[in-house]
Amino acid sequence: MKKWNEFDYDIQRVISNQSIAPGSYILKLKKITPFLAGQVVALGISRDIEPRYYSIASGENDELISILYSERVEGQLTPMLSTLKPGDSLMVSKPFGTFTQVKPNPIFIAAGTGIAPFISMLMSNKAKGATLIHGARYTDYFYYSDYLENTMGNRYIRCCSRCEQGSLFVGRVTDFVKQWNDLDLERPYYLCGSAEMVVETRDILISRGVPLSNINSEIYF
Repeated sequence: MKKWNEFDYDIQRVISNQSIAPGSYILKLKKITPFLAGQVVALGISRDIEPRYYSIASGENDELISILYSERVEGQLTPMLSTLKPGDSLMVSKPFGTFTQVKPNPIFIAAGTGIAPFISMLMSNKAKGATLIHGARYTDYFYYSDYLENTMGNRYIRCCSRCEQGSLFVGRVTDFVKQWNDLDLERPYYLCGSAEMVVETRDILISRGVPLSNINSEIYF
């Protein structure tokens, strides 16, 4: 991981830092530099703490940059991030990253806050015909669900690993992909989540006949 002296960054003021689910937040900052959907920024409180990378979860034309994050009790940064209030200072790098090229009719597969880059792509109108499969433990953690239901309809699929039987698929994303009847070998697949989730999902897709060249991934930003 790069150090702060390797980044071009600004000191910005927090616009808002809203709790949207237990332990999960959306942090909003003024957009100083244009970005491409799928890019990340490095955030920090102090140069003494290594920067952490977070995918941008807003449209390219939005006036503000939104960062979706979950507080990790054992983490160095997120316990401090969660206490920030409007007007507080934050170190913010220029946007960077290459998870930005989206082919037509993509299938997005995400777990937890890994949905962020896909939200950016959808809000930037760069994912026409997309299908989104999102995994979470509980319904509270299906971020942006109202927006996704309204804009995607039945192309928005939720996999809830700790829910009771109902309207959602009960199980992990990987469980769903293993048995998905509509899996299309020709469509491009984009994965974002923990390293474990990305690797397992990739292996399942390959075992079902999806060419490796059709699979793109980003590890939990």
